[in-house]
Amino acid sequence: MSQDIKLVALDIDGTLLAPGVHHNALPDDTVVEAVAALQARGIIVMLATGRMYPGTAPIADHLGINETIICQQGASIHKPNGQLRDAFPIGQDIAAELYEFAMSHGYSLSWFDHERYLVTNMTPATEFFAAVSGVKVEMHPRPHESGVRATGIDIVSNEKASSDVHRLLEARYGSRVSLLDFTTVTAVHDPRASKGNALAMIAGELGVKQSQVLALGDGINDVSMLSWAGHSGTPAHGDAFAKDSAKEVLEGDGVSGVVSRLLSVL
Repeated sequence: MSQDIKLVALDIDGTLLAPGVHHNALPDDTVVEAVAALQARGIIVMLATGRMYPGTAPIADHLGINETIICQQGASIHKPNGQLRDAFPIGQDIAAELYEFAMSHGYSLSWFDHERYLVTNMTPATEFFAAVSGVKVEMHPRPHESGVRATGIDIVSNEKASSDVHRLLEARYGSRVSLLDFTTVTAVHDPRASKGNALAMIAGELGVKQSQVLALGDGINDVSMLSWAGHSGTPAHGDAFAKDSAKEVLEGDGVSGVVSRLLSVL
């Protein structure tokens, strides 16, 4: 495969970590060694995740990555030391309306910035996100009055209702928000917040061409960077959205296909 890759962007959950592992799991030695080999060749390796920074830092440390980190689907971007570099909060008027929408339909709501995670009710979805993000859950019945400017709002409904939530919000706000659907969650971000936009911005600052970027991810939240990068791949277990967007579907079970693709760069 002809390639001149200078920057590799990696999703964490479902990509560097196999689906279903414990929230404290770390990438295995094959991943650590592949990342180290890329870095030894002078290739920049960075993380692009839906997690908040506290849950991302241990992964970066374990892999020996000391680069800018894309968190919260691109809604917050951090310097290697964790300092917030860029943030894209949701418009306050829209955020307040999302709260009213969730409450009027009896849905739970999560409201968070780069360091605080507020919820109106505890659900399995909020517990999981807080666990992988390494943050404490703060119960707050009216998070829009907390003073926290939300870079992410999750409306937690159920498997049957989540697609309806997406449709209603899309009709109401159009391009003024970015929507991502998970099993029971409709995630809302500012339209500037995506892994693809963040990756394009960082690559430009580093003088790396689009054709010199490899992105690997497994889900709908990776579509923007899989589409933008000149080279991209998704594991065999990746969802249909990732498979439609990636330039290739990687062979192998678990993370073996990811490791093979990283080593192929060398």
